[in-house]
Amino acid sequence: MNERIMHDDTPATRGTTQTHAPARSGGTTRLTMAQALVRYLAAQRVACEDGNGVEPLFGGVFAIFGHGNVAGIGEALYQHRDTLPTLRAHNEQAMAHSAIAYAKAHFRRRMMAVTTSIGPGATNLLTAAALAHVNRLPVLLLPGDIFVSRAPDPVLQQLEDFNDGGVSANDAFKPLSRYFDRIVHPAQLLSALPRAIRVLTDAALCGPVTLALPQDVQAQAWDFPADFFAPRVVRPHAPAPRSDDIDAACARLRAAKRPLIVAGGGVLYSRAADALHRFASAHGVPVAETQAGKSSLAWNDPLNTGALGVTGSPAANALAHDADCVLALGTRLQDFTTGSNTLFTQADVIAINANGFDALKHRGFVVEADVKLALAALAEPLQGWHAERSWTARAHKLAASWRDTVQTLTHAPQREAVLPYEGDVIGAVQRSSAHSPTDDIVVCAAGTLPADLHKLWRAGRPGAYHVEYGYSCMGYEIAGGLGVKLARPEREVIVILGDGSYLMMNSEIASSVMLGAKLIVVVLDNRGFGCINRLQQTCGGAPFNNLLDDCVHAPTGVPRIDFAAHARALGAEAEHVGNLAELEAALQRARAATRTYVISIDTDPARTTEDGGWWWEVAVPEVSARAEVREARAKHEAQLAARAAPSAASQGNDHE
Repeated sequence: MNERIMHDDTPATRGTTQTHAPARSGGTTRLTMAQALVRYLAAQRVACEDGNGVEPLFGGVFAIFGHGNVAGIGEALYQHRDTLPTLRAHNEQAMAHSAIAYAKAHFRRRMMAVTTSIGPGATNLLTAAALAHVNRLPVLLLPGDIFVSRAPDPVLQQLEDFNDGGVSANDAFKPLSRYFDRIVHPAQLLSALPRAIRVLTDAALCGPVTLALPQDVQAQAWDFPADFFAPRVVRPHAPAPRSDDIDAACARLRAAKRPLIVAGGGVLYSRAADALHRFASAHGVPVAETQAGKSSLAWNDPLNTGALGVTGSPAANALAHDADCVLALGTRLQDFTTGSNTLFTQADVIAINANGFDALKHRGFVVEADVKLALAALAEPLQGWHAERSWTARAHKLAASWRDTVQTLTHAPQREAVLPYEGDVIGAVQRSSAHSPTDDIVVCAAGTLPADLHKLWRAGRPGAYHVEYGYSCMGYEIAGGLGVKLARPEREVIVILGDGSYLMMNSEIASSVMLGAKLIVVVLDNRGFGCINRLQQTCGGAPFNNLLDDCVHAPTGVPRIDFAAHARALGAEAEHVGNLAELEAALQRARAATRTYVISIDTDPARTTEDGGWWWEVAVPEVSARAEVREARAKHEAQLAARAAPSAASQGNDHE
């Protein structure tokens, strides 16, 4: 998975067990469409992370074979199995999550492809496609498709549209893809593949690419130009800022006295963490981090005020509320970051983003540019400018106070007969290794854990925090952890998830064991969907259909699930622990293990970290027979009124 090639003239087929037909005198090579596609992917290179040599752009292809891809692309992948590894998974959605996580762990520099059969194999990818689109992450989806010839019509698993004979189930990928094409003739690859690579490696366009592959066309041969398969070094594209935009941004910043930087995922993807540290330090500007941007600054940087927004720290949210200028770096400014557009309504927003669409939020001034390039362009014209000294001093004080609070929250002693909650478990995980703030990578996606991790996880370097919260997709966690481990095999990858997410998708535990990609998986069993149960009650609803005890069940009662036994059945080592002390001891055994190790612990579904946070708009019914719902609606309308009148002194929690 980490093959390094020191020169870019290595033949794409070197090391394969079977060679392609030799080029003809006319400079062509006769290949099937599937063979040509795989050979092209195997030839793509990218500069190594350290700048020393090049390595394959694609780390491999996840594949679950069926009719529609086993005979065509399956045969082609076999030919290139030594230069483009094929990895077997157990669930199509999960393997796409793994591929997406692999790209995110590489900061979008390297990526993977995914191939499925037609029908349910293809549509199982739809959730992952949406996740990659929302998070702006590259993945190449290669679902099989129906026969172009329509000779066997309808073929097994074919969806028939009564009004359009050209529609297949794969058309559902169109709104979920940054680029979509259906390859109905082998020659289409000459244009479709370069376009696909451009989208996958362009900071402004980045997202999922879907190439639907009809099974009869996969097997068709054509004479391809031989030079189409020459190894190529792909140079990812990132837009440079316009000078007039930089001038305007500088003028706005120089007028600011209380600026705040919001660090989004674009800081990490542009490898701008060092540039961000230099900029913030030179100008005395505090930094708050989004979910995607967390780990942009070390957790103990004096100007790192922590998480921002609905899941934010009191330090970051207080500064955001009082800031007169917000420099938003590589963030979409979604509702969890902005508190549903109530958090920094008084600020002048400068949005720097490679994607102009993503920058057009919060009525801000747009600088369409790569974050690292933009920070470099701002450096010289802003020399001598500094935030108001009292503002910087306040940021230092609030950040230090929040670090002390995090220490207290994650080191609270467990009381007898009281179940731990997420913050307790996070503290135990980080205490289990003296080097965890630097070396561990935590992976999570949905539930209460992303909120507490956003506040409490101490990330020591870029990429140490890997939480998928753009789509908040339950089931991403274990599959995502596998992708991260394949990308960063030298790091300890710790997946933390709830019992609800575990039950939704756990099959890639078996894949991790099969691939020798060791994970530490910590399962917090709160007997249901604890996060949504709390939200339900906050909105005035009765506890209903979330915790297992509140669901319809047989007279024999609800199931008692033994997660450790289940994980052992999938090939992992596993144990259940009864308290935090036992958890810390089990984590030491897990760190010493050589294969995936699953630890389950019972947790409290009601408790969460109360410090910090901000209002989040969730629609509450206008009419209800429940007094609790009517009361929640009244509070909701008060918040809506406050948002409509942004001069209100406060629209969230206490700030100090």
